[in-house]
Amino acid sequence: MRAVEILLVFLTFSALLLMDGARAQMPGFVSLDCGGDTGFADDLGLVWTPDKQMTRGKTTKISVPNENKKQYTTLKYFPADENKYCYTLDVVPRNRYLIRATFLYGNFDNNNVYPKFDISFGPTRWATIVISDASTIEVEELIFLATDPAVGICLSNATTGQPFISTLELRKFNGSIYLNQYENQFFLSVSARINFGADSVDPVRYPDDPFDRLWESDSVKKANYLVDVAHGTQKISTRMPIDVSNDERPPQKVMQTAVVGRNGSLTYRLNLNGFPGFGWAFSYFAEIENLSPSDSRKFRFVLPGDTELSKPVVNIQENAQGKYRLYEPGYFNISLPFVLSFGFQRTSDSTMGPLINAMEINKYLKKSDGSADGAIIAGVTTAYSSAEWAKEGGDPCLPVAWSWVRCSSDPQPKIVSIKLSGKNLTGEIPSEFTNLDGLVELWLDNNSLSGSVPDLSRCRNLKTIHLEDNLLTGELPSSLASLPNLRELYIQNNKLSGRVPSGLLNKDLILNYTGNVNLLGGSRRSHKTNVIVGSSVGAAAAVLLITAITCCVLINKRNKKSPKRDQVRYDLAAHKFSSSGGDGAAEAAHCFTLSEIADATKNFERQVGFGGFGVVYYGKLKDGKEIAVKVLTNDSFQGKREFSNEVALLSRIHHRNLLQFLGYCQEDGKNILVYEFMHSGTLKEHLYGPLMHESGMSWIKRLEIAEDAGKGIEYLHTGCVPSIIHRDLKTSNILLDKNMRAKVSDFGLSKLAVDGASHVSSMVRGTVGYLDPEYYISQQLTDKSDVYSFGVILLELISGQEAISNNFGPNCRNIAQWAKLHIESGDIQGIIDPALREYDIQSMWKIAEKALMCVQPHGSMRPSISEVVKEIQDAISIEAARDGSSGEVSRLSVHSSANRAGSTDFGIGAHYLSIDDSVTQPTAR
Repeated sequence: MRAVEILLVFLTFSALLLMDGARAQMPGFVSLDCGGDTGFADDLGLVWTPDKQMTRGKTTKISVPNENKKQYTTLKYFPADENKYCYTLDVVPRNRYLIRATFLYGNFDNNNVYPKFDISFGPTRWATIVISDASTIEVEELIFLATDPAVGICLSNATTGQPFISTLELRKFNGSIYLNQYENQFFLSVSARINFGADSVDPVRYPDDPFDRLWESDSVKKANYLVDVAHGTQKISTRMPIDVSNDERPPQKVMQTAVVGRNGSLTYRLNLNGFPGFGWAFSYFAEIENLSPSDSRKFRFVLPGDTELSKPVVNIQENAQGKYRLYEPGYFNISLPFVLSFGFQRTSDSTMGPLINAMEINKYLKKSDGSADGAIIAGVTTAYSSAEWAKEGGDPCLPVAWSWVRCSSDPQPKIVSIKLSGKNLTGEIPSEFTNLDGLVELWLDNNSLSGSVPDLSRCRNLKTIHLEDNLLTGELPSSLASLPNLRELYIQNNKLSGRVPSGLLNKDLILNYTGNVNLLGGSRRSHKTNVIVGSSVGAAAAVLLITAITCCVLINKRNKKSPKRDQVRYDLAAHKFSSSGGDGAAEAAHCFTLSEIADATKNFERQVGFGGFGVVYYGKLKDGKEIAVKVLTNDSFQGKREFSNEVALLSRIHHRNLLQFLGYCQEDGKNILVYEFMHSGTLKEHLYGPLMHESGMSWIKRLEIAEDAGKGIEYLHTGCVPSIIHRDLKTSNILLDKNMRAKVSDFGLSKLAVDGASHVSSMVRGTVGYLDPEYYISQQLTDKSDVYSFGVILLELISGQEAISNNFGPNCRNIAQWAKLHIESGDIQGIIDPALREYDIQSMWKIAEKALMCVQPHGSMRPSISEVVKEIQDAISIEAARDGSSGEVSRLSVHSSANRAGSTDFGIGAHYLSIDDSVTQPTAR
């Protein structure tokens, strides 16, 4: 009977386990449904809880086609301000975890303005979230060793839209998974985790992976994933169990599939998020084919340009000591590019082609030490944990400071200002404040603080102390007089007693101690700069004095303010220009006389350009300055309007990458514009014009020209108020000086943006091939119309082809369409200008893929010009590194498998780690 009872209890307990999906989860799992209102278990058995502990921010519901998971029907969003918004999660120190944040925009704000903001792990900047599609889930993952009992994940620094988050997941590892010798100084930012030979496009995750990692299918093709597969690649699979008990323990389901190279090779190209940089990279192999006794499978990992890494031979069964067993060779520290071209090649004595089951690549992310005062100030927020101001979370200074804190700009910043005025503080003044040796300002006024004024002598940088309107008692400490920088001390309206220390009375400072009935002043030395308030009459006088000083300062500051941007207006009826500015007359455009122009050009002798606008002549002023004189031939109303438009715009904008406007002339019915002379002509002439063979423009020079032009457009979009949309960007409007530096020209069609409006309604103007198709259809002009044109220019720089050409094939005359077909199929070589001989393929890929984003059909899908410039600068850095190292790729040492350790000093330099070249073999485990 007893046995039956025990059996019943066991069955009941088992049933309860099956009914409660949470019980089946690995311990240490947290799944936050951001913006959700109730908990639930999903189809995978993961239990989701609403993020109600995050009281800041707002929640909203979204609906996205083809996404029905409940955790993606809500989100939480935050203001686009200077604050940060942090989640705090409990962890167990000395354990490793995976943290995953996901973001599904879903146009929650009904603005169709794709957000861009930062996510940070404590004080360490983790990643920049750039939304490019309202219906795509962006995922960021980080592997870390917990050193404290809690971690903070913060959103901040929105540059467009509002920060938001859809889910936040914490997954605890066990054992020595992802153990490495650098984990105390670095996190692992997940860049790629690939399941080769997958039978579905869906990722493999929990419960197939007990740690709920996301193993992406190799059949998924997207901008930052695999885009090239060698001929002869074949998928294979098995249902046999795989022994994955070692090391990182990839799931059996992942290891039961693979790809083999029947023709003897496997080749891939992979875009690595976050790279170039140093990373952790491992391949996962298991022999899952039935080989005959006479067959063998031996192959090498091939990294083009690196013969050392391509030496070791992989023999899976031998290395894994059996079939259906995991073999995991890789590198703990290896330098990888943004675009990783790699492969596996059969050796000459092998009968079978190479095989791979999975691959994982993570980038090392240097930990920030955080602010110097983080541990000190933590005691204050703990004591007031229920107050909203104490819930901001994360580091007090990094990546941005708490709203009530200001910090120094040191690499390890210190708190310099605390402002907790009127925050309902009670009890004694927190003793933690006395240990903030960088503190300059302390504002604790208008609270209910009691007890005595503490000894602040450690805070020798203090200049301003506000303790007024509290319940403080006792005597003023004489140590306040020892503060060398103290200039303002407000302690009025408390319950202080005794006598004001003589050191304070004789110090150069503003001191207000009124409203303390039992606090007495005393005699003092006369001091010109002292303002000492000790009675009601004195208080009134001091207030008047301070008010007068403040007014004088404000008036002085107002007078010193730089004037508003000048605006030049053209009166078409009167045919003249006028200017207006902030606090003074703006400098009007210079008006040349026709005789001055004729003398400078020797009566229009030398023609250097022409177009639909008219003719350009070379000239030289009396001071020796070379000029370009544009004589407009269009006498129509439209022509005069474009002339006035260009003068008005060019008179108010000045930038090194915009063509310098020198003045205009209107005489005898002529409309003339005068510019600086650009000796090297137009970009168009160098790419496929008369100067093409003469210049032989290199790839890095093309990138530098793109950067110059991009910076000019960036200034128009972000540096002018209101911003300016060029509307006619093309290679013939990018001019080159004698040093081949680029400047953007021709503003006849440019438009001022309207403040607060998403677009400008405008008749379509522009040049075929560069014209934004969305603008053409809607007649709604935005800055993204310039981005489209700039994307076309980038494609011209890559290919040396014109925007419209018959060279693209019978069904394609547009460079954007032609390039897209090649790039999306992985064939970038098909569009690279044959004249380009030396370049790094990863910089070429960077620009090609960014150019494709620029020419997306919808403006909302295109990046900002600032993002494009940043990508160009990254590509220039890649090229500069290649030139600087004579083509040699820097690399870190790799280590033996015995203890995952080696002799490399993994200290961060500027952009590289120190190297031990004595160890060159990959880590095989």
